[in-house]
Amino acid sequence: MSIEVKVPVLPESVSDATIATWHKKAGEAVKRDENLVDLETDKVVLEVPSPVDGVLKEIKFQSGDTVTSQQVIAVIEEGAVAAAPAAAPAAAAPAPAAAAPAAPAGAKGANADLSPAGLRVATEQNIDASKVAGTGRDGRVTKEDLVNYGKGGSAPAAAAPAAKPTPGARPEERVPMTRMRARIAERLMQSKNSIAMLTSFNEVNLAEVVKMRKALGESFEKANGVKLGFMSFFVKAAAEALKRHPIVNASVDGNDIIYHGYQDISIAVSTEKGLVTPVLRDVQDLSFADVERGIVDYAKKARDGKLGLDDLQGGTFTITNGGTFGSLLSTPIVNPPQSAILGMHAIKERAIVENGQVIAAPMMYLALSYDHRIIDGKDAVLFLVDIKNQLENPQRMLLGI
Repeated sequence: MSIEVKVPVLPESVSDATIATWHKKAGEAVKRDENLVDLETDKVVLEVPSPVDGVLKEIKFQSGDTVTSQQVIAVIEEGAVAAAPAAAPAAAAPAPAAAAPAAPAGAKGANADLSPAGLRVATEQNIDASKVAGTGRDGRVTKEDLVNYGKGGSAPAAAAPAAKPTPGARPEERVPMTRMRARIAERLMQSKNSIAMLTSFNEVNLAEVVKMRKALGESFEKANGVKLGFMSFFVKAAAEALKRHPIVNASVDGNDIIYHGYQDISIAVSTEKGLVTPVLRDVQDLSFADVERGIVDYAKKARDGKLGLDDLQGGTFTITNGGTFGSLLSTPIVNPPQSAILGMHAIKERAIVENGQVIAAPMMYLALSYDHRIIDGKDAVLFLVDIKNQLENPQRMLLGI
């Protein structure tokens, strides 16, 4: 029985997808739930599993082709068995087998540094990652680098000896943007061109948060199975502040303002392919432990390339933490159709005056970029002050004040 393999149902915000790489060839046996092909969308890479056991009878689209929701991309003959390879003619006297060439010395180490998704592509296509030019952070080889490298064949050709650089040479390399990077660029330009964006700043003394984490962190982890990080304090503080300043949680739709009676907070997560913003939903109803579990889960999914489209849909407000990379101050860009984004930064011990005394305190600069079409400067400043007051008195957010 022939079974059609279709593109998964794509949400309205994603019009089509691109065939990234096939993991099976026509005529090969497949097992139920085995990944057949990777589809790249503007936001994530989707894996399309086999619905049945059988043989991949036909591939209708090749790598690089564009496909749409529910389009048939392959046909599987259910229950069929792959044909055995034809036997070679018998030889009178087989020659002694030649020793298999040793794997390149750097192959094991290079492949060991890959993400799980990248390692799978390298293993399936017999790619030595040490021969692939990496485009990830610090020159790391990404899954997409491996997919692009393997498009010319299942096994890469031996790398040619590196040419001696010509004195005074100025090498350049032109590579196409990935769909995700192109979409990020499009949305950033959309934000810049369609939003009257302004940024307000404040600073917060995190001494009380540091003290609470030190005093209760071990007990919290034992009770909940997850560490108590800084991010949950900011997420919960933002949720409380959004309740009291609903305009910051609103969005613009034409000439209308949509007020959201819930706080779905997008958390910016950096991946090898770019920044993604998975959504923690109904944060107003979540505990600190729920928030920490959600963040850990999304971070793992992002590293493994397992974020789904549903994880990225929606969101009424965004938090981004440039401090992870050492940023001291920045002006984050609003993620439309949201109207505001909170930027966290590096925590630095600085001299401050408290009760007439100069003391050292763990300080962080906060930035709130917002759509000035609906959020006035007063609203933005009061929202930031609200977050500052909660973080400097963390018991306030536990009491909802």
